[in-house]
Amino acid sequence: MQPKNMLVLMSDEHNANILGCHGNEIAKTPHLDALAARGTRFTNAYCNSPICIPARATFATGQYINQIGYWDNADPYEGTVPSWHHRLRDTGHEVVSIGKLHFRSNDDDNGFSESKLAMHVVEGLGDLMGLVRNDLPVRGGAYKIARSAGPGESEYTAYDRDITAAAVDWLKQAAAKAHNKPWTLFVSWVCPHFPLTAPQEFYDLYPPNSMPWPKLYGKDERPTHPYVHDYAGSCNYDDHFTDDENVRVAVSSYYALCSFLDDNIGKVLAALDAAGLADDTNVMYTSDHGDNLGSRGMWGKSTMYEEAAAVPMILAGPDVPVGVVRDTPVTHVDCFPTFMACAGEPLNDAEKAYPGQSLFALTEGAEPDRTVLSEYHAMGSTTGAFMIREGQYKYVYYVGYPPQLFDLAADPEELVDLGENPAHAEIRAVCEAKLRAICDPEDVDARCKARQEAQMMRHGGRDAVIERGDLGYSPPPGVPVDFR
Repeated sequence: MQPKNMLVLMSDEHNANILGCHGNEIAKTPHLDALAARGTRFTNAYCNSPICIPARATFATGQYINQIGYWDNADPYEGTVPSWHHRLRDTGHEVVSIGKLHFRSNDDDNGFSESKLAMHVVEGLGDLMGLVRNDLPVRGGAYKIARSAGPGESEYTAYDRDITAAAVDWLKQAAAKAHNKPWTLFVSWVCPHFPLTAPQEFYDLYPPNSMPWPKLYGKDERPTHPYVHDYAGSCNYDDHFTDDENVRVAVSSYYALCSFLDDNIGKVLAALDAAGLADDTNVMYTSDHGDNLGSRGMWGKSTMYEEAAAVPMILAGPDVPVGVVRDTPVTHVDCFPTFMACAGEPLNDAEKAYPGQSLFALTEGAEPDRTVLSEYHAMGSTTGAFMIREGQYKYVYYVGYPPQLFDLAADPEELVDLGENPAHAEIRAVCEAKLRAICDPEDVDARCKARQEAQMMRHGGRDAVIERGDLGYSPPPGVPVDFR
């Protein structure tokens, strides 16, 4: 494999099911569908933590949260753990980011040659309320999902248009100048993350009355697992949906934002082609995590259900098999070795011990003997959650709570929890042993909570961080902070 350029495309909170190439007959995502058709799509791809800061930290560093910290949205990446961007920049490659990073600050060395339109956490601190992990407070900004839903423009759609324009311009300039080594461009949009305000032309594609109703949405259908109860009670987004029409409008808006995202991706891919760079550039598309989208009465991320923990993962380009679908489980820690391989840079001894595998090898059919992991330690939870895949099974271990187990072959919608079913005790034991071969959940949970307690006290204690408030979502550059 000869060194190539890499174009990395990332969205924010894209439920992997809302893609035409994933089999969704309603979703209109022609550009991503075409990218998948000319490359390889991974059907069992996961983030390593279903919330922004931890997800993006694992994506950057190729290591699990229990290895590096950055536990929650109040513990942003600040460049001290080496990332693939540091490594490529420091070996002579141009590595540029455009758009959302959600790191601590531009004042840190985040490893890029240049960062354009960078979006970071608010005040360099992020979501301090998320440090509270017991007697959970109700999130004050939860009303914004329901209230924002509908057609129109928002600060997020404006920001994404600016990101697209900057990426198109960068590709034009890249074609006009010489590079000593292959470049990597990371383009990171904020849609379809709420606010669920979608441009009219895309909203019109999805009449609310024609949209699917969220599964297990009825009050008597929702799961009773204590982790779900904790999250839904603290991140009480659904309390603000006043009627069925409001729910349908929100679903329409989310689908519309996925199409808006797809349109922006199409513009960037067209610019890559017009610049004559496509034959020398591999392309990846993924999202930092998914969105529950009303399923089980929940919105946002933060759970281990497929809607939130699974992500789209598409790889295409001159070094990728065409029209291939792989069901081998993969996660974002696989991106570090993938980008290094694309650039032609070998892993050092420390990096060879990282949990990821190059996706280029997996596109060719490699089946690594490993266990993939996603974990969660942030807002709306009182205990650590640890998810692994074991063949057709998904196993979720909670410190102090009963486990969950789903047979994704027989039950892809995760309607039947086998976590306490006596007939599945053996597979649960196998899964727990494989999890404990990666980490000790109780030790990880204790280390995380000690860090969060110290952080909370540094910012004035429980009452102070709750009083500071909840943004609902981070503002783009130049938009005032509003804790209402």
